[in-house]
Amino acid sequence: MNIQLIIDYLSALSMNNNREWYHANKEDYKKAAEEFEKLLQALMMEIGKFDGSILHNNPKDLTFKLVRDTRFSHDKSPYNPAFRAHIASAGKLPVPVGYYLMIKPGNQSFLGGGLFADMFKDATARVRDYIAGNGEEWENIIHAPEFEKYFKVQGTALKNVPAGYEKEHPQAEYLKYKSWYLEYPLQDGELKEAEAFTAKAAEIFRVMKPFNDYLNKALAGFRMPER
Repeated sequence: MNIQLIIDYLSALSMNNNREWYHANKEDYKKAAEEFEKLLQALMMEIGKFDGSILHNNPKDLTFKLVRDTRFSHDKSPYNPAFRAHIASAGKLPVPVGYYLMIKPGNQSFLGGGLFADMFKDATARVRDYIAGNGEEWENIIHAPEFEKYFKVQGTALKNVPAGYEKEHPQAEYLKYKSWYLEYPLQDGELKEAEAFTAKAAEIFRVMKPFNDYLNKALAGFRMPER
C-alpha cells in the first residue's frame, strides 16, 4: 500500500483538472486507484475484527467515480480530486449506513459515518421516529466519553421541530435534522504511513459503530427508491 502515490496523483489532478490531462495520465490514475483498493482491503480486514458484516465486499465495488456532475454547479471542473469509498454491509449504498473514507490532499481528507443522504424522506422519517421513541439510548451513545473525544453529530437541519413531534421533546434539537452524520478530519501527515493509518482509521470506526448501529436499527426495512 502506497498512500503517497494516491496523494501525488490527486494533487496533480487538482492542478490539472481537465479532460486532456486526465486522459493523458490514465496509467497514473490506474496505479493510484489500485493502491486505494489495497488500502480499502487492509482497512476492511481491520474493521472486520469488530464488524464482520462488511467482509464480503470487493473493494472496487465500494469506490466512487472521480467525475463530477457539473450541470447545476458554478464550478465546471470535470473531476473531484478525491478517492472516496463507503464500506457497509450492502456495499456503497447510503443505507444501511457504514464507514466512509475520503482521501483528498490539502488536509481535506476525513473519516465519516451515519446518514449523509437527506433526500430520502422515508429514511429521515424513520430516524426521527426512532430518536423520538429511543431518546435515552441516543443520548448514551452520543455522550459516551470515547465518542465525544472524536465526534459531534452533524447534519442538515430544519429551523423548527417538524410537525408531528413535541416541541419540548428532550431530543427536539436532533428531531430537526434531516441527516445525521459524523466526520473525523484527517491531516495529510496522518496518511503518510499506511499501516499506522489503517489502525487509526479502524479505531475511529470502532468508536463510531454504536452510532451506525443505532441508525441502522431505525432504518430497518428501508428500501432505496427505484431509479
